Amino acid sequence: MQQEQQRQHEARRAAAERERNLFRHSIGQVQPLHHAPRVAAQPAPAAPVPLQLVLDEQRALRESISDDFDVSSLLETDEGLSYRQPGVGPEVARKLRLGHWSIQATLDLHGLRLDEAREALGGFIRLQHQRGVRCVRIVHGKGLGSPGRVPVLKVRVQRWLVQKKEVLAFVQAKASDGGAGAVVVLLDRVRPRG
Repeated sequence: MQQEQQRQHEARRAAAERERNLFRHSIGQVQPLHHAPRVAAQPAPAAPVPLQLVLDEQRALRESISDDFDVSSLLETDEGLSYRQPGVGPEVARKLRLGHWSIQATLDLHGLRLDEAREALGGFIRLQHQRGVRCVRIVHGKGLGSPGRVPVLKVRVQRWLVQKKEVLAFVQAKASDGGAGAVVVLLDRVRPRG
């Protein structure tokens, strides 16, 4: 039995040797391939920066307006509160009050909550400025419908307007344009890009 196993083992080994020889004979003489030195894999590139998202967030931050901005030091107390950006002469407010520029668009904030009014005002100013409109009216109301009959939006509108870079000046509207319940706003000219 041991001899039988030995014979089977020898037969398998001989068959394997024949297979190897047959393969070598079939492919012929071989030489190892020479290859260039291998280069280590580069680390994965950094994730792309979402540039448009960054620009959008920066723009939103620039355009954001605060409810807590103290406007009192910026307002001139004359017959109606007025505001002028630094560098804008007093004649601009006077001309605005006298109706030198015709009102080209109006935004009525009656019935809006504070957050809705702030968003509406920001969007309105931005849109009118992009359209090249120079003079707009913002109707905030006199506060007669507010609790305690205190004008809530009037003060907020003033705070919001002084924070908008597009606003050159504003004055309380003439009686025929809304009086103490509205402001007339002069917007800056659209600057050509380039």
